[in-house]
Amino acid sequence: MKHTLALALICTTLSAVADSATAANAPGAGDSWSYRVVNVYNGEARGTVQYRVEKADANQLAIVTSSDLAALGTSRTEIYTADGQGLKQAIINHDQPVEYQFAQPYPAYEFPLESGKSWSKRVQATNVANGRRASVRVDGDVLGSEHVTVPAGAFDTIKIRRRIYAGDFEGSRSETNIVETEWYAPALGRAVKLNRNSSFMDQARCTDEMSSCTPVRGDWFQYELTSLGKAQP
Repeated sequence: MKHTLALALICTTLSAVADSATAANAPGAGDSWSYRVVNVYNGEARGTVQYRVEKADANQLAIVTSSDLAALGTSRTEIYTADGQGLKQAIINHDQPVEYQFAQPYPAYEFPLESGKSWSKRVQATNVANGRRASVRVDGDVLGSEHVTVPAGAFDTIKIRRRIYAGDFEGSRSETNIVETEWYAPALGRAVKLNRNSSFMDQARCTDEMSSCTPVRGDWFQYELTSLGKAQP
C-alpha cells in the first residue's frame, strides 16, 4: 500500500501550490491513509489511526476514521468539504474527543495558503451526542514552507499553526484551549504530520483564585503519516 512519496512543489508561491495541487489530488472514494500516534510527553508510540473515504463528490467527503487508541475516540464517519473543512468532525473537549456538527465549515484552512497569512473565525457547533451547542473559534497562521520526513516518505509542506477555543464551558471547567501545528502537503491535499495538545482550567481543583490555578493538561499527540492507499479503478 505504500507508495514512493518524495514529492516536490512545482510552483514558486505557497498559494499557487495550495490551489492547484490540492484540487488535483483531493481524496476520492476508496482512498485511505494511516498515521502513527506518538505521545510527545515521553516519545512513546501509542497507536494508529486510519482514514478511508467512503463517499466523495464535488462538494463533500465522507471519511470513516478508526483507531486502536481509546483516547482518539471510537470509529465514526466525519464529513468534510472538498477542500478539507469540517462539517461533522471531532474536536477535543476537556481531554476527550467529542463529535460536532458545524453550522458553517470549520475553518482549518483559509486558501490560498500564503506564508504570513492569518485568520480568526468563529463557527457554531452542535454536540452530536447531546445536542449541546458551542461557539468554536479558530485562529490560524501560515508559518511558511518546510520539507519534512515521516514514515511514509519525504514531503514539501506548508506549516500551519492553529489555536482553537472549543467553547465547551461546563460547571467549574473553562473552555478547552487547543494548539495544533500541522505540516500540510498540497500535493496530497492533507496533513503528513500534526502536533496537538490541549489544556483547560478547573476551578474545582484550585485552592485559591482562578488566576493562580495550574492548567489541566490533556494528551499531547503527534500524528505522522505511515501509509497511503489509492482506490483501484
